[in-house]
Amino acid sequence: MFSFRKPATLPTPDQALPGRPSPIPTAETHFVNGRPLQPPYPEGMEKALFGLGCFWGAERKFWQMGDGIWITAAGYSAGITPHPTYEEVCTGMTGHNEVVLVVFDPRKTSYDALLRTFWENHDPTQGMRQGNDVGTQYRSGIYVFGEAQRRAAEASKSAYAQALGARGYGPVTTEILDAGPFYFAEDYHQQYLAKNPNGYCGLGGTGVSCPIGTGVAAE
Repeated sequence: MFSFRKPATLPTPDQALPGRPSPIPTAETHFVNGRPLQPPYPEGMEKALFGLGCFWGAERKFWQMGDGIWITAAGYSAGITPHPTYEEVCTGMTGHNEVVLVVFDPRKTSYDALLRTFWENHDPTQGMRQGNDVGTQYRSGIYVFGEAQRRAAEASKSAYAQALGARGYGPVTTEILDAGPFYFAEDYHQQYLAKNPNGYCGLGGTGVSCPIGTGVAAE
């Protein structure tokens, strides 16, 4: 990913790039499972949204969770600029985070299981960076759909912060916000590491297990 000097703080609305009124082109189907990438999704599916560093490696972690995952998609969220491009997001002047949309079947995979994958596959104590990837678009974030997800996210953050603290890590910097607009990233970013198996993946966990998400939520 890009490594030039970028702002370490989020832009204000008057500083943000203007963007555009229409979506940028993206893929029609998921490269791994062939399902339609965009809604409508089958009845009963739920959505989750996470930012944990470069979305190439992050997306792969979620589609590898198995048949409870309907689709995953790389995109941009938690920012200001409407329908941004990758190049615009990389300037740090859109406010967006690189995120992964996960559409999942709660009868097969619990939201807690998704949270566990989120926590264990990055270092949530690093602020506006993840490893060698530096910038506001690499911040740790959970973007929730509804109060139940918020409660689960907050509880998991507290539990994992305690586990990390016991191993000498600093405070968790993960933001937990209501999910706002999600903008699909360009075609070549979708399922990037399935298309490019030897491609860059800057993702790395702490090695600390998260004490949640071992089962499927009861109906």
